[in-house]
Amino acid sequence: QVQLAESGGGLVQAGGSLRLSCAASGRTFSTYGMGWFRQAPGKEREFVAAISWGFSTSYYADSVKGRFTISRDNPKNTMYLQMNKLKPEDTAVYYCAASRQQTAQTTMRAYDYWGQGTQVTVSS
Repeated sequence: QVQLAESGGGLVQAGGSLRLSCAASGRTFSTYGMGWFRQAPGKEREFVAAISWGFSTSYYADSVKGRFTISRDNPKNTMYLQMNKLKPEDTAVYYCAASRQQTAQTTMRAYDYWGQGTQVTVSS
């Protein structure tokens, strides 16, 4: 069992930056593939970024490529999402997720555990 807790969301102006954190419980964090998803009001939850357990692979949605960076610190049981050059369309609730599959996964159904989400609001 893995429990996830996101933090670091908030209100930022367009062009600004935020760093989200996802703290995980459990001794097996390092063996899970991890990902970030987001859900804007009235829209479906969508993939943002994912990273494999051994840091060897990461994927990004086209909409955030070049602006967002996913990383993880396995000894600290924590994953991060550095978000730069934020746009109003990045406004959403951001969720972290853990997959028993050790590789980086881009689909929701691949993930077994989810956090409660953290709100990111980007003003124009």
